[in-house]
Amino acid sequence: MQEILRHTLKLALVSALVAGSAFAAPQTQDPPSQDPAKTTPPPAQQQTQQQTGSQPVQQKDTVTPKNSKEDVEAIGNRSVGKGINLYSLEREISLGKSLAQEVERSSKLIDDPVVTEYVNRVGQNLVRNSDARVPFTIKVIDSDEVNAFALPGGFFYVNSGLILHAQEESELAGVMAHEISHVTARHGTKNATKGELMQLATIPLILLGPGGWAGYGIYQGLNLAIPVTYLKFSRDAEREADFLGLQYMYKAGYDPNSYVTFFERIQADEKRRPGTIPKVFSTHPPTPERIENTQKEIARILPARQEYIVTTSEFDSVKGRLRNIMFSRKVTDNAPGKPTLRTKTEQSKKQPTGNDPSSTDDDRPTLKRRPDSQP
Repeated sequence: MQEILRHTLKLALVSALVAGSAFAAPQTQDPPSQDPAKTTPPPAQQQTQQQTGSQPVQQKDTVTPKNSKEDVEAIGNRSVGKGINLYSLEREISLGKSLAQEVERSSKLIDDPVVTEYVNRVGQNLVRNSDARVPFTIKVIDSDEVNAFALPGGFFYVNSGLILHAQEESELAGVMAHEISHVTARHGTKNATKGELMQLATIPLILLGPGGWAGYGIYQGLNLAIPVTYLKFSRDAEREADFLGLQYMYKAGYDPNSYVTFFERIQADEKRRPGTIPKVFSTHPPTPERIENTQKEIARILPARQEYIVTTSEFDSVKGRLRNIMFSRKVTDNAPGKPTLRTKTEQSKKQPTGNDPSSTDDDRPTLKRRPDSQP
């Protein structure tokens, strides 16, 4: 039964997350250097914020955290991710690795070394300044969809569409920090634990029922799936990811206000063109309440700094390079004479469904009876 549960959990996790979330952890790349020439002082920062209609949150010079979870200086030495969890870190990494294989079998990855190295370096810098207890593997998916998701165990995917949609490096870093927070807080395996406990809790009820052991056999035969609702992050989990993500991007040197402006722009896009909200935000949209809570946390727990990293020339360069890669791919995909595959549904729409002899379809072969006079 455990194998059935694990297999079902794997498939459900992949569908939910793709459609859709360090104590000196080993790093695959060194973090980006904090080059003062690439930082943007508060005046330019304020100009950026005004473009989206939001003013930077006023921060205090000193703050008094109520506990370690609010203390950004204690990042890396806090008990983040505690709670009921049937998964050890080793098992969580193993689960994430198998899920990552499923993702990469059904996705096309960007293999450009400049783009992948840059995105990995930005992500590893955030991981270095987080409460992560597992190493992270960060890759870029070739997709226009504005999306990013991190699997349990630190397997992290960023869609090219997200990079192109972000206007500044700090906006990209904010979304990445939010997804990293889901891993540090172990939200994925905590939800999986709830699902497994619910599955296991039903077994005694089945055994005590009229079916007895026969009922248990039916239970195994049904191969019951863990409800997807337990794989979607709750509002509390999203709130915690907002809370932690802000701290991680701040600790890494980024302007936390960029997290707010990015989500405000997503919200504005949805108002202008309803139904265009990216899938990654469809399960946890940037509600005014979450934006307001984020602004309050910036003012309450993050001490003011003289400078923040808002964007870099490297971000603009990589974004332009990625845009050219995506454009070239589309040109190649739409090249005349390139063979295409039609789905069964598309073919059925073009083909007659009845046996009308007067109907014709040049794409379909026809059978002719041979005259009896021929041998």
